[in-house]
Amino acid sequence: MDVEILSRIQFAFTVMFHYIYPPLSIGLGVILVIMEAMWLRTGKVRYHNMARYWTRVFGLTFAIGVATGIVMEFEFGTNWATYSRFVGDVFGSALAAEGIFAFFLESGFLAILLFGWNKVGPKMHFFATVMVCLGSHFSAVWIVVANSWMQTPAGFSIEYNGQIMPPGFIPSADQILHSRAVIHDFWAMVFNPSAMDRLSHVIVGCWQAGAFLVISISAFYLLRGRHREFAMTSLKIGLVVAAVASLLQLATGAKSADGVTRNQPAKLAAMEGLFKTQSNAPMGIMGWVDMEKEEVTGLQIPGMLSMLVGNSTDTVVTGLDAFPKEDWPPVQAVFQFYHIMISIGMALIGIAWLGMFLWWRGKLFDLTNPLIRAYYVVLVLAVLGPQIANQTGWFTAEMGRQPWIVYGIMRTSQGLSTVVTANHVLASLIMFAAIYALLFAVFIYLLTRKIQKGPDHEEDSEEMPPSWIALMERRGTRAAS
Repeated sequence: MDVEILSRIQFAFTVMFHYIYPPLSIGLGVILVIMEAMWLRTGKVRYHNMARYWTRVFGLTFAIGVATGIVMEFEFGTNWATYSRFVGDVFGSALAAEGIFAFFLESGFLAILLFGWNKVGPKMHFFATVMVCLGSHFSAVWIVVANSWMQTPAGFSIEYNGQIMPPGFIPSADQILHSRAVIHDFWAMVFNPSAMDRLSHVIVGCWQAGAFLVISISAFYLLRGRHREFAMTSLKIGLVVAAVASLLQLATGAKSADGVTRNQPAKLAAMEGLFKTQSNAPMGIMGWVDMEKEEVTGLQIPGMLSMLVGNSTDTVVTGLDAFPKEDWPPVQAVFQFYHIMISIGMALIGIAWLGMFLWWRGKLFDLTNPLIRAYYVVLVLAVLGPQIANQTGWFTAEMGRQPWIVYGIMRTSQGLSTVVTANHVLASLIMFAAIYALLFAVFIYLLTRKIQKGPDHEEDSEEMPPSWIALMERRGTRAAS
C-alpha cells in the first residue's frame, strides 16, 4: 500500500478508537446533571448515590478519551503536513477556541466533580457537574465546526505566494504547496453551511451513547437481581434520555441529509447508490452496489428519495453521472455504512420506545415474564448500537467527502507530508494498534470491575457526606420557621 492509503488508514484507526469515548463522556455528563438535579429537587439519597456511581464511569471514559485524542494532533503534523499548512489559519482558530472555551472549562471543574463529594456543598458540586457537561459539549462544537469546514468551506480566502486571490480561485497541484486558506470572516467559518446540522446530529448521538450505557449496565444488574432500586431508577432516567434522543436523532439526521443534498450532491448520490440523474429517484433500504452495471440490487422504495429531497416524486435528484468518475466517492462503502447507520438508528428508536411503553403499562420490571427478560438482554447488548451508528455515520461523512480533503478545493492526495514514507506510517500504525489494544483492554477491565463492584453499600444507605447533611438541616430549619 502507498503512503496515502496507509496514512488514511492510520488516521481513521486512531479517530475510530478515540471516538468511542467522547460520546460516552458527553452523554454521561447529561445523565449526571439530571441525577444531581433530581437530588437537589427531591433530597432523596438514591439520586446522590446514583450520581456518585456514574461519575466514576464518567471519569474512566474521560481519561481514556483524553489520552487517545492527543495522537491525532501529532498526525496532522507528521502525515498531513501540507494539509495542515493549508488549513492552519482555520484549524488553528477552531482548536484554540476548543482549548479556551471547552477543555479549560471541562478540566477546571473536573476535580470538583470527581473528588469534591465530601469537600464542597451540593450546589457547588452540581454547578461543577454542569460546567463539566457544558465543557464536553463545547469541545464537540469546535471539533465539529473544524471538520464541517472541510465538508463545506466558507468564510475564507486563498492566499497564494503571499497574495490574496480573487473568490473562486482553486490552487492547482503545483500551486497548493504555496497556498493557504486564511479566514476573512470568522463567524462565516463557524456557521459554515453544514456545521449546525452536523453538530446537532453528533451531539444527539452522544446523548444516545451515554443513555444506552446507563441502560445496559442497569439492565445487567436487574437481570442478576443486584442493586435493584439503584438499577430501576437509573434505567428509567436512561430510557427517558434515550427515547427523546432517538427521535431527535431522526430529526437531525433528516436535516443533515437535506444539507448534503444542497451542498454535496455527489455524497448523497453515493449514499443512495444513485448513478443516474433522474426524477422518481428510489430510496434504498438495503442492497448491494454493482459498480460494473452501475446499479443497486436490493430493497428500494420507488420515488421516495425524490419525495424526501423535494416533496414530490417529480423532483430531479442529481446522480453520480453528473460528476467525473475521478471525483466519485467510494460508492459501495458509503452506501453500506450509511444504511447500517440508518438501520441501527431506527432499531434504537424501537428499543427505547418499547421500554417507555412497558414502563407506562407497568410491566417494565416484571422479570418473571420471559419476554421481558429477553428484552433486558437486548437492552444489555444495545450499548453497542450508538457506538456502531456513530462510527458508521462518521465513515459515511468522511468517505463521502472523498477524493477531497477540503471539499472541492484540495484533494486528499495533495495534503500528504512530502517526507513521510509508507514504511514510516506502517511502523507507527502497528505501534498504535498495539498501544490502543492495551488501552482498550485496560478500559474494559476497569469498567468491568466498576460494574462488578456496583454502587457499593450506598444503595439503601441513608448516610450522606457531612456537608450534604448540613444542607438538609438548613432546609429543615427554614421550613420550620
